[in-house]
Amino acid sequence: MIEHVVEQWHRYLRGELPGGLDSLLDDDVVFYSPIVHTPQVGKAVTTLYLQAAAVALPGDAEATSSERPSGDGGGFRYTKKVLDGDTAVLEFETSIDGKYVNGVDIIRCNDDGRIVEFRVMIRPLQAVNAVHQQMAATLERMSARE
Repeated sequence: MIEHVVEQWHRYLRGELPGGLDSLLDDDVVFYSPIVHTPQVGKAVTTLYLQAAAVALPGDAEATSSERPSGDGGGFRYTKKVLDGDTAVLEFETSIDGKYVNGVDIIRCNDDGRIVEFRVMIRPLQAVNAVHQQMAATLERMSARE
């Protein structure tokens, strides 16, 4: 089942998933942020965080390969995946304000093919700080539009 969920997650990221996150997330999904120490529970708050991350973490297109260990620009991309049972670990890279960001999304699904847990971990410390600033600014802009 996790293989299908990861495929759907990638479709969502490309803007190709009918129903978007609503069709992918369980009502009681739990989101673990690298910044907020308490788990965030529910589809609405998880959707908010994941939508904000999509805006805040696209990467710096102008970042050079010398600024990042893996080369070819600074856009967000998954570099590795491990799938086991109901869990996927997707490693990603990007850059924010010229700072290299490396992290993992840990996604767990239920038997209905819905995400019940989404955990994000980021390194190094300067990346955590940059992501924190970007996410805070993005969430503030999103809430101002409501």
